[in-house]
Amino acid sequence: MLKEKIQRLAHQFHKDTIGIRRHLHQHPELSFQETETGRYIAGQLKAMGIPHEHGVAENGVVGLIHGRNGSDKVVALRADIDALPITEANEVPYKSRNEGIMHACGHDVHTSSLLGAARILNELREEFDGTIKLIFQPAEERLPGGASIMIKEGVLENPKPRSIFGQHVHPPLEVGKIGMRPGMYMASADELYMTVTGKGGHGALPHDCIDPIVITSHIITAMQQVVSRNSSPTIPTVLTFGHIASTGGATNVIPNEVKLQGTFRTMNEDWRFDAHQRMKRLAESIAEGMGGSCDLRIEVGYPTLINHDELTHKVRQWSEEYLGKENVIELPIRMTAEDFAYYSQEMPACFYRLGTGNPAKGITSPIHTNTFDVDEDCLALSTGLMAWLALKELEHNN
Repeated sequence: MLKEKIQRLAHQFHKDTIGIRRHLHQHPELSFQETETGRYIAGQLKAMGIPHEHGVAENGVVGLIHGRNGSDKVVALRADIDALPITEANEVPYKSRNEGIMHACGHDVHTSSLLGAARILNELREEFDGTIKLIFQPAEERLPGGASIMIKEGVLENPKPRSIFGQHVHPPLEVGKIGMRPGMYMASADELYMTVTGKGGHGALPHDCIDPIVITSHIITAMQQVVSRNSSPTIPTVLTFGHIASTGGATNVIPNEVKLQGTFRTMNEDWRFDAHQRMKRLAESIAEGMGGSCDLRIEVGYPTLINHDELTHKVRQWSEEYLGKENVIELPIRMTAEDFAYYSQEMPACFYRLGTGNPAKGITSPIHTNTFDVDEDCLALSTGLMAWLALKELEHNN
């Protein structure tokens, strides 16, 4: 049976997949700087005899695995390849060799998993009709996101996939399990940069000043009411200011201006852009009414990630066939963001979570921390499952 063949190959290649993951983990590169990572991926595909293009969105790689017969059926599999500006604290043989850079979000796992799945699918290419498109995407961690650039450069054309799958490590889930959620899954993410300007002076003489700190406090409170009083309770929305700093202020000095940085996240694209305008009008009017001024710049980030309902229900069913029903979990909505969302806006997409934690081995650290690691047993599951889902989707589209 096909499932047993895939599982056998996944275990047969497991040691090699671990080796790929460890190489990538030792040589992480930041977003838009993944030069050697792209070359390494291209080299791996060349060794497998898989035709590919290197240099999409500068460092991205796109491969194609053609089945036994010509067909317009195409399924895409995506992995991100960039790392984070974090200094690794793990003392392991495969510790990062690039100071201040670490695969702390598991993109080394995503990339090695897709290379492992490619190897399995390439071995089985005489057993399926259609084409598998392999997308190794740079710059997931930085705006505007490598996904948006690859799409603009035509990654979803020639040939055009009918659907796309992606996976992400998830330390809260133990190795051996996966999780997913149909419909709204991850939030859009916009960056807010605000400058509130007043008139500085002596702290004991506020009547001679226009206090930008007081203005800022009113703006922050009022903008939170945009969320609590204007958004539908059915649309998850978060507004957070994580950085506030004055220019030249002190215990007895009122500054001339205050600068803020924050994030706005939601799960409805219409409400998202309506809220942008509401926040700008509100902030500017409050500042003007108090004698100052406000400049609010909103850097539009990743859109809402929507898992296609029908496709995700199929993925859940196929995953249960491959792993057992007890190992497939429904996940809650997340207010974090992912540039895989760009693909989900273009075609039916399913983004699922791969269990990588193992408390018995002490592997519990969250992503984006300097002690993040995974139980590498996950790589036998991740490669096989991704190959299985791709072939089931091709079969379903017959």
